[in-house]
Amino acid sequence: MATQGVTLVLIATQRRDYKLIWLLSWPVMLSNISQPLLGLVDIAVIGHLPDSRFLAAVAIGTTIFSVVYWSFGFLRMGTTGMIAQLVGAQDGSANRTVLAQSIILALAIALLLLILQRPIIDAAMYLLAPDQQVMPQAQAYANIRIFGAPAVLCNYVLLGWFVGNQNTKVLLVLLVGTNLLNIVLDVIAVNVLGMRAEGLAYATVISEYFGLVLGLFYCRQMLRKVSGEIVYSALTQMKQYYPIIKVNRYLFVRTILLLLAMSFFTAQGAKLGADTLAANAVLMTFVMLISHVLDGFAHALEALTGKAIGGGDMGKFYQLVGAAAVCSVAVAISFSLFFYLLGDIFIQMLTSIEVVQKIASDYLPWLVVMPLIAVTSYLLDGVFIGATQVQLMQNAMLISVALVYFPVWYLTQTYLNHGLWVALLSLYLGRGVTSCIGFYRLSKNRRWLLHANQVH
Repeated sequence: MATQGVTLVLIATQRRDYKLIWLLSWPVMLSNISQPLLGLVDIAVIGHLPDSRFLAAVAIGTTIFSVVYWSFGFLRMGTTGMIAQLVGAQDGSANRTVLAQSIILALAIALLLLILQRPIIDAAMYLLAPDQQVMPQAQAYANIRIFGAPAVLCNYVLLGWFVGNQNTKVLLVLLVGTNLLNIVLDVIAVNVLGMRAEGLAYATVISEYFGLVLGLFYCRQMLRKVSGEIVYSALTQMKQYYPIIKVNRYLFVRTILLLLAMSFFTAQGAKLGADTLAANAVLMTFVMLISHVLDGFAHALEALTGKAIGGGDMGKFYQLVGAAAVCSVAVAISFSLFFYLLGDIFIQMLTSIEVVQKIASDYLPWLVVMPLIAVTSYLLDGVFIGATQVQLMQNAMLISVALVYFPVWYLTQTYLNHGLWVALLSLYLGRGVTSCIGFYRLSKNRRWLLHANQVH
C-alpha cells in the first residue's frame, strides 16, 4: 500500500509539472509567433505600392536592425536566469536591484548605439549594398529606427524579468499589444498619410516605446508583490555589475556565433541562384516556426529550473527537465509528421512560383528531420540559462560552429544546396551533443549550484 501511495504522489507531481510547463509555455509560443506575422503585415502594406524600391528599403532596414538588436538578446536571457534564481531564493531586494542594474546596462548600450549610429548604418549599407535607387529610402528608414534602441533594449530586460518571475502571460499581452499597434500605425502611415518606408519606421519606433510604457506599468504592478528594496549603492559601483556582465558576455558571444552561421547559410544559398535562395527562404520560414514553438518550452524551463536552483531543490530541477523533455519531444515529433504529410501544401501557400515550389519540395525532407535533431539544443539552452551556466552554451556553440558546421559545409560543397542543409542540421546536432555532454558533466560533478545566486 505504501508503494502504491508513493506512486500516486509521483504521478500527481508529474501532472502538476506538465501543467505548469504548458501554462508558462503557451503564452510565449503565441507571442513569438506574433513577431513574424508583423513582418508579413509590413510587407503587405508597403508591397502594394507601385514602386518596389520602398519594399526593398524596408527589407534592408529590417535586416539591419534584426541583426543589431538580436546581438543584444542576452539582456533578455541573462535577466531571466538571474531573476529566476532570486525568485527561488526569495530575495526580493536582489530581484529589484538586478532589474534596475539590467535596465541601466540596456540604456548604456542604447546610448552607445545612438552615438555610433552613423558608422553602424554606413557599415551595414556597405555590406548589404542596396541598389542606388533603394539606398535613400533604406537610409531614411534606418535613421529613424535607430532611435528605438532604448525602448527595444529595455523591453528585452523587462521581458526577461517577467519570464524569470514566471509571468509569461504579461509577455503575451506586451508583444501582441505592441504588434497590433504597429499594424494599425503601418496602415495609417502608408494608406492615410501617404508616407513610404519612413512611415513604417515611425510606426515601429512609436510601437516600441508604447511597449516600454506598457511593460513598465506591469512591472510596477508586479513589484508591489516583491519584498525588499533596491540596493542603490549597487547601481553606482562598477564592480557590482560584474556578475551581470559575466553572464551576458558569454550569451553575447554565443549570439554572434549563431548570427554568423545563419548569415553564412543565407549567403551561400544566394550563390546558388535566386530560385534556390527563394526556396531556402520559404523553408526557413518553417524553421523559424519550429524555433518559436520549441522556444516556448525553453522559456518555461529558464524560469522553473532557475527557481529550483535558486531554492537549492535539485530533485525538482531534474523532475522539471524530464517533464519539459517529454513535452518538447512530443511537439518535435508532431512537427515532423506535419511537414511530412502537409509540407508541400504549405509551400504552395507561401509561394505561387512553380520553380520555387519544386526546389523547396526537393529539400523538404531536411525540414522533416530538423525538429527531431534541433529539439535537444533548444531544451538544454533553457536549462543552462535558468542555471546561469551560460559559458557552457557559448562553448557548445563555438565547437558546433567552428568544428562541425563549417567543416561539414566544406566537405559537402559538391552536393550544393543539399550540402548546405546537411551543414545546418549538423549545427543543431553539434549543439545538442555538446549540450548533453555539458549537462552530464554538471550532473555528475554536482556543479549545478555553482553559479547560483552570485548576484546577491
